[in-house]
Amino acid sequence: MPDTLATATPSYRLGILLQPQFSFAGLGALLDPLFIVNWLAQEPRFTWRLLGGEPMVSASNGVPLGVEVDWPAPTELDGVLVLASFETKALTGDRPLTMWLRHCAAAGVTLGGIEMGSEVLAAAGLLDERRAAVHWDNLEGFRELYPRVDAGGELYTLDGDRLTCAGGTAVLDMVLAWLATRVEAPLMEELRNHLLERRQRPGDAIQLAAAPEHRPQTSAQMRRVIRLMRRAIETPLTSAELAGEVGLSIRQLERRFKAELGVTPKRYYLWLRINRAHRLLQQTGLGVAEVAASAGFGSLEHFSRAYRRFFGCAPSQDRLQSRDAPVLPLRYLPRRE
Repeated sequence: MPDTLATATPSYRLGILLQPQFSFAGLGALLDPLFIVNWLAQEPRFTWRLLGGEPMVSASNGVPLGVEVDWPAPTELDGVLVLASFETKALTGDRPLTMWLRHCAAAGVTLGGIEMGSEVLAAAGLLDERRAAVHWDNLEGFRELYPRVDAGGELYTLDGDRLTCAGGTAVLDMVLAWLATRVEAPLMEELRNHLLERRQRPGDAIQLAAAPEHRPQTSAQMRRVIRLMRRAIETPLTSAELAGEVGLSIRQLERRFKAELGVTPKRYYLWLRINRAHRLLQQTGLGVAEVAASAGFGSLEHFSRAYRRFFGCAPSQDRLQSRDAPVLPLRYLPRRE
């Protein structure tokens, strides 16, 4: 056995708390690197236990997994990662879950949230005054609910004894960055070879690199217009105000915007506002009237009519982020004109 592996290393004991409709891909991206490290080292550098509230927990793709329902004492774990994707509103009021996580934190256990697992930690007050990476689709709602958390749109964060990840393929990036602090360099090199992974992204990489304001074909003027729109959702700017900010006439703005983005600025602005409303409705407990105002609609009737055109349902019928809920429109046009 190579000298670097001659001395047995104590296992890092990890609890993986699976919430209903967690990401199956995220679990794989988390566990595969740990397994490969153990295999290459020929010793259990990492051990893990799958935990849950019921004996079987189904992933968002419907695959059920057996889990432990009798959770270990904090002294039996070195780290806990919470995996959640949908319906987190039901989880944030789970008192036994909150108390167990707080006991883990008090015992010095490292805590991490994968995708909306970060909301479970935030609801328990365990991310206050910490930086947290939140998926772009949940960022607005998260900030509304947890103002004491420094939530951002990066891929992942490693903040001492707190880890957060926005989800998706970024789970692998985070795991590799975290392992690099615990595993010797030669072993990490072999791990990357086996994963065929040579493109690990830094935690502060932008999530929405393909958003219109980041596309190379979008001019600086139109990027500025989009940034202005995003900053003025509650009190929308007029076309004249937008045009004036970038030194164009209204007609020039409309022509340039449509040529570069394929839609008029008015339609794109409405799409931004409707999407904000959609996220706040699903992810927070704000009333429909409050959401309408937050999305820049002075008339509740106008808001309901516009919302129904985009999502096919009334705002009051879209209050839970679940697999069966309406999804964000892929295009800037409503489903029915």
